[in-house]
Parts: sequence; structure tokens; C-alpha cells
Amino acid sequence: MARKRGTAAFLLAEGILYALFLSMDLTALRNQTVPVKYAGILLCLGFALLSCLKWRGDGLVPLALALTAGADWFLLVRNDHYAVGIALFLCVQAVYYIRLRRMGAGAAYPLRAGLALAAGLGLYALHMASPVNLLAGLYFSQLLSNTILAWTGKGLPHRIFAAGLTLFVGCDLCVGLFNALPAASPLYSAVSVGMWFFYLPSQVLIALSALWSKEAPYENQ
Repeated sequence: MARKRGTAAFLLAEGILYALFLSMDLTALRNQTVPVKYAGILLCLGFALLSCLKWRGDGLVPLALALTAGADWFLLVRNDHYAVGIALFLCVQAVYYIRLRRMGAGAAYPLRAGLALAAGLGLYALHMASPVNLLAGLYFSQLLSNTILAWTGKGLPHRIFAAGLTLFVGCDLCVGLFNALPAASPLYSAVSVGMWFFYLPSQVLIALSALWSKEAPYENQ
């Protein structure tokens, strides 16, 4: 019962933050949304920690969300040291890969290597192969492979986790377009809002998936 109340309070708080920053993103207050957005990420981390420590949830999710909060500190709050932020997001995907393996997913080494190679070759073909872009391409390839692996699992925990990763992909596609499109493009404003339209729900779903672990079997939840 306490877990249900805690989950409901978490979703209510995240819903309020989500509605607040989306409304601000669509107005002249866009530049003031950073504290609200970062608060949403920290709240996801707090809920995942509570799930792990109090309800025997998955301990890998709080670790990944702590790394996520670190990445967002550089990419969102400070808006600098982009390579560090992207490297932390790559670490996040490494943790999620370990989690997927624990959940019974296959190794999928050809998929992971193939997507990484394709990302690198694509960047070279587009003459965009800077060190930061190559790092970002590697990160995105691992996010995409994790998303594909997550959808191969069965059961509610897999579905929630897979949905969160899928929204994560949507966010990063918007990020890529935001950085590639000219400011005069009609899509520029849409993808600038779309980044966090997808991102916070993705992290909320991933945090919710922390409620299940091997110590707290799925069927008993």
C-alpha cells in the first residue's frame, strides 16, 4: 500500500513538473525551464532509490539515473563540457545493457557492433566526424541496441523499460535535429520542445521499472 501511495505521489509530482515546463517552453519563459526540468530528473533518481532501498527494487536503475543526473548537469544545467555529458550517457547505456542481460536478454554483440560501426561511417560520410560527434554516435548506437533488446523481453517490467528507452530514442532524435537544423527551419521550434516532451516521460518510465527486481519477483508485484 505504501508503494502504491509513493508511486502515485511520484507520478503526480512529475506530471505537475511536466505540464509546467512544457507550458513554459511554448512561451517566452523557455529560458527559465532548466531548474524545473532538472528537478524532474532528480525526482526520478529519488524514486528509483526509494524503490531499491525500501521496496527491494532494481539497484541498477538508481545507478543509471545518478549517471543521467550527472550528464544533465553538464548538458542542461551548465550547458558546457558536452563530451563529459555524452560520456556519462554512454555509461548509462552500459548499465542498462547489464540490466537487460540480468533480465534475460541476449548479448547481441553483432547488433551493438554493427550499429556503432554504422553510426561512425554515417558521420564520416556526412563530414561530421568530430570527436564529440563520434562519441555521440557511439552513445546513440548503444541506446538504440538496448531499446531493441528491451522489446524482446516479455512481461510488464520489460514493457515499461522498453517504452522508456523508446521515448529516450525519440528525445535524442529531436536533439540531433535541433543541432542539425537552421534556426529558421519550421521544424526547429518543434524539435526544441520535442526533446523534453519525450525525455522526462522516458526517465519516469525507467524509474518506474525499478520497482521490479530478482529480489522482488515480477509476479509478486
